[in-house]
Amino acid sequence: MPAGPQATFLRLPERSVKPRRTGLTHVLDKGCTLQTTQEVLSSVAGMIDIWKFGWGTAYLDPAVRSKVIELHAAQVKACTGGTLLEVAWLQGRTEEFFSFAVDVGFDCVEVSDGATSMQVSEKRELIARARELGFVVLAEVGSKDPTRAVTPADWHDEIEGDIAAGANWIVAEGRESGTVGLYDKNGEVRESLLQVLESNAYASRIIYEAPQRAQQSFLLRHLGSEVSLGNIALDEVMGLEALRLGLRADTLGSVPGELVINSERGLSV
Repeated sequence: MPAGPQATFLRLPERSVKPRRTGLTHVLDKGCTLQTTQEVLSSVAGMIDIWKFGWGTAYLDPAVRSKVIELHAAQVKACTGGTLLEVAWLQGRTEEFFSFAVDVGFDCVEVSDGATSMQVSEKRELIARARELGFVVLAEVGSKDPTRAVTPADWHDEIEGDIAAGANWIVAEGRESGTVGLYDKNGEVRESLLQVLESNAYASRIIYEAPQRAQQSFLLRHLGSEVSLGNIALDEVMGLEALRLGLRADTLGSVPGELVINSERGLSV
């Protein structure tokens, strides 16, 4: 089924088409069945760019190979969760991890250091190794520990270093909960941190984890319909697309690039 509106009578923001360089939708698979994967793809495959097998579920999922085949057929990239690689690193099994990812057919790997004591230099080595093996690399910045201080300057430096090491995309940490990293404990966006991210030279390569609708709406209103968003629940993909296009009250008339008609005056506003 083709992505995008199924009618043409509304004027909406321009939306990029796959393969996208902006406006990516990155979803979080928490361990769904093969049947659910097929059902999701049958309706919204054109709206999904990256499908992440969350945490270490790729290691456990008996249908992982079949699901990756379905994703490839739908032109959706399959990605491992960063925690799986961190566990492999802790156990000295990173090459075994990469062999597994190649064997299953993953297109992308997420490289993170937010759950372990991994040093930045070790993270960069993993990024370089993943690129050497032909993977698209998503490098996550930020900690999963809500007590760790968030320093915008540190995030800026980490982004610069990860890109230099070979990362294709940067993932701004938010977790499944949306209460760490880019967000405070209440799920509110840390605006001082966002300002540093949006002004970064590689801003167009940042995927903002935004599991909560309020976070998605804020980022869309602030950064526009083509901001890349991650950790989207499988059953919220079409709802997010509606937010991107100003077809929900949360973003109606407030997404940069959206054209709205004033019903009383008949003028574009």
